Amino acid sequence: MAEPTIEAGPVALRTSPLAHLRDRMRAAAVTGARGVTLTERPFVTMVNLRVDPASEAADRVEKSLGASLPRQCGHTTASGPHTVLWLGPDEWLVLSRTDGTTETYETDVAAELRAALGGDPGSVVDVSANRTTVELSGPSARQVLEKGCPLDLHPRAFGPGRAVSTTVGPVPLLLWQVDDAPTYRLLPRSSFADHLARRLIDAMSEYRGSEVP
Repeated sequence: MAEPTIEAGPVALRTSPLAHLRDRMRAAAVTGARGVTLTERPFVTMVNLRVDPASEAADRVEKSLGASLPRQCGHTTASGPHTVLWLGPDEWLVLSRTDGTTETYETDVAAELRAALGGDPGSVVDVSANRTTVELSGPSARQVLEKGCPLDLHPRAFGPGRAVSTTVGPVPLLLWQVDDAPTYRLLPRSSFADHLARRLIDAMSEYRGSEVP
């Protein structure tokens, strides 16, 4: 087999952490009133940002993103293609959808945030390859997630726009609820994605049958 040429570039050659489970995730989908689906949303640009939230640099970063930096644990903000998740008092994860055509390892988002930071204290690190995004959605999504997640996910305690660090089974991840469907996006380290997906596929299987009275 011929070796790939340099012209192919990193984008053409990259494979998502769960590409090998795509068919199994699709086959695991449950429809109807007890429905739940599992999909991967690969290649989301992820940038770790650290900056003093009270600084002028933070103001410049917010203008660059078009979104404010959330100031409380669990909070998120969004504008256009960007969503900002709170990680700590001076730390955030910026998620951005791209067109998937860039062939550089450093994204435009990271470059723009570094320019906004300027020479002020702080850091901007592209961590896109560090995690993948697994989406769990449907009427039974919360029940599936509760089989392995210790959080109180009832709507009185957790709802759309909330994102926190937690675990599902032994897998540490960021959990973000997107809407009331409910739809959750789980962001595990890429090396743990296979274990997480297989665990969720197994947890989904009972919802194919009739509900026990």
